[in-house]
Amino acid sequence: MPTLVDSSEALAVEVSCSDDALTVVLDDGRSVSAPLVWFPRLLNATPKERNDWELIGSGLGIHWEAIDEDISVASLLCPEKFMRLPERPALPKPRPARSRRTTPAPARKDHRSARG
Repeated sequence: MPTLVDSSEALAVEVSCSDDALTVVLDDGRSVSAPLVWFPRLLNATPKERNDWELIGSGLGIHWEAIDEDISVASLLCPEKFMRLPERPALPKPRPARSRRTTPAPARKDHRSARG
């Protein structure tokens, strides 16, 4: 029995991997890329293993047999919903604005002499 696919879902038609990115061409003409650091198995795979992929679910996902990796098109289009992405480094907290005088001025002493 043929697999029914929601017609609103984009399907993969072509896949390629560089040393640092996964690129998937979709059936609607879009191309989506993601850094390989999101996929440690692909990142650590040989070029031959990266190029040995097959489409699964009529293009809903991609499978790499040698490294036991499966990636869905949906996860590439909305990674925040499907993947635990590497955390971004925390940005340094902004410094408070400096005024001309950051500490109170010392109290002035009266230097008048007691001469008479």
